[in-house]
Amino acid sequence: MERITKKLIVICLFLFTFSNLSAQSFKLPEHTNFKLPNGLTIYLMEQHDVPVISVSAVLPAGAIYDKEKYGLAFLTAKSLKHGTKNFSKSKLDEEIDFIGAYVGTDASKEYASLSSKFAAKDQDKMLTLIKEILLNPVFDVEEFEKEKSRMLVSLEQQKESPRAVIGNYFDKLLYGDHVYGNEIQGNNASVEKLTVDDVKSFYNTNYKPNQAAISIVGDFSTKEMKAKLTALFSSWKKSENDLENLATKPIVYPAEDRVMLVNKEDAKETTFYIGAKGIPRNNPDFVAIEVINTLFGGRFTSMLNDELRVNSGLTYGAGSRFNTLKNGGSFVISTFTASITTEAAIDKSLEVLNKLHTNGIDEKSLASAKNYVKGQFPPRYETTSQLANLLTQMFWYNFNASFIENFEKNVDSIDLKKANQIITDYFPANNFQFVLVGKAADIKNIAAKYGTVTEVNIKD
Repeated sequence: MERITKKLIVICLFLFTFSNLSAQSFKLPEHTNFKLPNGLTIYLMEQHDVPVISVSAVLPAGAIYDKEKYGLAFLTAKSLKHGTKNFSKSKLDEEIDFIGAYVGTDASKEYASLSSKFAAKDQDKMLTLIKEILLNPVFDVEEFEKEKSRMLVSLEQQKESPRAVIGNYFDKLLYGDHVYGNEIQGNNASVEKLTVDDVKSFYNTNYKPNQAAISIVGDFSTKEMKAKLTALFSSWKKSENDLENLATKPIVYPAEDRVMLVNKEDAKETTFYIGAKGIPRNNPDFVAIEVINTLFGGRFTSMLNDELRVNSGLTYGAGSRFNTLKNGGSFVISTFTASITTEAAIDKSLEVLNKLHTNGIDEKSLASAKNYVKGQFPPRYETTSQLANLLTQMFWYNFNASFIENFEKNVDSIDLKKANQIITDYFPANNFQFVLVGKAADIKNIAAKYGTVTEVNIKD
């Protein structure tokens, strides 16, 4: 009897604790930020649960700045680790590997980034190496040519996978000549022409502290870390003028339905996007849009996946998403299907979207989506790496802790009237842009049904 009583007490305590935790809104851990005289913004967040430190850095050096030398931003970012003034590439790799640390560099559509994770005890060594990579790269000619060759091979390999390239075709179709249409990794013709001098010039122009940020999250003392970073990065010379943000130029979105048919001669299936204008990241309805898209195409039990996979068997999976950028964005439905069911799958996708507009959603569906989104939210910001990335995203997209701390409240505040207004305002009903990757001979007549067709070859 005593044993049963003890078990009941433990269970009651667990349930009480769990209910309290469930009732609490997610709160961004305490952090601080400051700016060096050269303009570099630094975020610091102590997390002492595990003796690790994560670093995230962002700089205005993404593909939007390629200026028709497509792939240059990406190649520059990848070349940062090819040696520095004080460390050869082999020595740099050896130093990082020996202590089991990680450093990665990359470039996206809008910005270049550096990410790192290492044991707290190795912070002095790793912060020095990160400074070397960001401030003192030498862009060794031999290593550059190797990186360029790898990039060219990768671009060729991607042509065998429609899902690896379809996004590039869609962005070009939607954004046209705007810099958001730039291919992040470029194409074979553009990359082939790039030189190490191009990389050096791009670095000297774009890798400046004025519009950059570094966030550090992990097991450290804020006071000591602030002193270390100030000593390490104060020598980084700022540019005389802020870099022009080319993405702020107006985007002329298409005003008609159009189709880009990408011929892949050996294809047995059709991979397709159906999309249109989306939203920028700072849209005030960002949270509400995420909730409605979760219901429409953002989870396995979504309307799209139910109709295209479960009910009709036209595909193994279908989904939708809003791709948000600083000054624009897109909405995309994506899936793939056998060549012979291309028309049926496209029609079904459009039918589901039309039902969303015509029928709206009901209380039960809305409640389900809201609960799902709230449940998925906290795990996105658990680790030091996730939190470090969050801080640099807050800097880049200019949102603050209220997005985190009011997230649950903002989700709960969405009622049916608001939800159905979101559908009307943000989910497209016309001016669709279709990208179909498949065997053109099999699907050309189908493609013509959906708009003016432009045909290209995936091998070009």
